Amino acid sequence: MAESMADVSELIASLAALASEGTRRFAEADSLEVLEQVRVDLLGDARGRLREYQRALGAVPHESKPEVGRRFNEVKGALERGLAERRAALEAVARPVDSGVDLTMPARRRWTGGRHPVTLVIDEIVAIFRELGFTVAQGPEAETEWYNFLALNFPPDHPAMDAHDTLYLESGALLRTHTSPVQVRTLQRVAPPVRVVIPGTVYRRDFFDPSHAPAFAQIEGLAVDEGVSFVDLKATLAHFANRFFGRTRTRFRPSFFPFTEPSAEMDIECRLCAGSGCSACKGTGWMEILGSGMVHPSVLDAAGVDSERYTGWAFGMGPARIAMQRYKLPDIRILYDSDVRFLEQVAR
Repeated sequence: MAESMADVSELIASLAALASEGTRRFAEADSLEVLEQVRVDLLGDARGRLREYQRALGAVPHESKPEVGRRFNEVKGALERGLAERRAALEAVARPVDSGVDLTMPARRRWTGGRHPVTLVIDEIVAIFRELGFTVAQGPEAETEWYNFLALNFPPDHPAMDAHDTLYLESGALLRTHTSPVQVRTLQRVAPPVRVVIPGTVYRRDFFDPSHAPAFAQIEGLAVDEGVSFVDLKATLAHFANRFFGRTRTRFRPSFFPFTEPSAEMDIECRLCAGSGCSACKGTGWMEILGSGMVHPSVLDAAGVDSERYTGWAFGMGPARIAMQRYKLPDIRILYDSDVRFLEQVAR
């Protein structure tokens, strides 16, 4: 090697080429392992290529040694700086960021949010009715008396319209007492056939007791078409109950709602006491989950639908009461306590 590099100009040119190659290879190294391989090849004590140039300096003429020695030291310094800079960059990427956290401390379980039990019930109910061809409709929570009462066949002197029963706002508006106004809004916007479910929050001046709340979620259902009958209503709701609760006993009881005729309430066997009677079902063994009936012709007419041609049925249910049955809760107020110890057992 010494003899082949005795020519000074050739030696200086070779050193410049080595510096250029080394700088490029250090910059291209994408891991500490690759960087170490390049270091050994270029700067290794035993077989490094720069070591060969150092041995070749012995054959350089005396008068040229200062110049060649200066160039050699420049190349060596440049390679060592390139190595150090690239190693620092790769180590910075591999090193975990110092977040100020003491990693020797025991880990704390991290609380992550989840959907509320009532929300889970609403989503499941909507999914069941989607399978039956229903879509979702929504409307405002602040309503007018016309949509909330008069268009739904409530007479102007109905007790529910009294200030002691309903939460009124300024300018005659009120917080809706049910999701039924969306029935009228939907029929005004979409011509039959119509099949919608209507989830939303409603407000009433009810006492907060084991089975009532002054603000609660409700789901309305509406089907309007030619030839729709009470048989369709009963079959649909029985299908829903068996899909949601599993095989269960149901019963329909005659009832009265101004916006349906005939009307019925649907009960399922209380799942808390298996029909033997408890405080949640008031000792009856049955839990009411919804009211239903055939849409009153006056409601269809108020929405601009020909009641001589079309018929329909509707229902309204409280997901909180259904959640009580699903999760076997004796008191509806548990759902509103925001007790994380309870919610984290159900939320997902």
